[in-house]
Amino acid sequence: MINDILHEADAKMAKSVEATREEFAAIRAGRAQPSMFNKIVVDYYGSPTPLQQLASFTASEARIILIAPYDIGAMGNVERAIRDSDLGVNPSNDGKVLRCVFPELTEERRKEYVKIAKAKAEDGRVAVRNLRRNAKQSLEKLGSDGEVGKDDVTGAEKRLDGVTKTHTDAIDEMLKSKEAELLEV
Repeated sequence: MINDILHEADAKMAKSVEATREEFAAIRAGRAQPSMFNKIVVDYYGSPTPLQQLASFTASEARIILIAPYDIGAMGNVERAIRDSDLGVNPSNDGKVLRCVFPELTEERRKEYVKIAKAKAEDGRVAVRNLRRNAKQSLEKLGSDGEVGKDDVTGAEKRLDGVTKTHTDAIDEMLKSKEAELLEV
């Protein structure tokens, strides 16, 4: 029973770390990448659809992404969704593809991206700590119900703390590398 709780907490924490990694991928650092568009949702004939499902992406140069919608009729909605997103880019439309030219990052903008990365890392750490709290409550309930002994609960809580530290350290490492990537000129 204890192992099930710890295993489930570990799996959920790993998912939180992966979600944080995806959030970091959406933060632009120097080079434009198609993964920056992962979070954009387009109103496609009345239904919200991820942009990745509606278009192909090509990184022709370091700061230019070409977006070719599969359905030309959705071009206007795709353009609007990109413009309204927090990417800070205004796509130009030539009728067949959207060209997104990302401006050179200024030092001020880089520092702003670092703040965003720190906020996303903190969100990831909070998610991991919430999962730890839930698992700890489950362990304490097992102990109070008399299903396992107090020593077993104490040992399991120590193992849970180790798992939590592993995942928060992983988030901290990702933040450190993303920060270095952002501040690199």
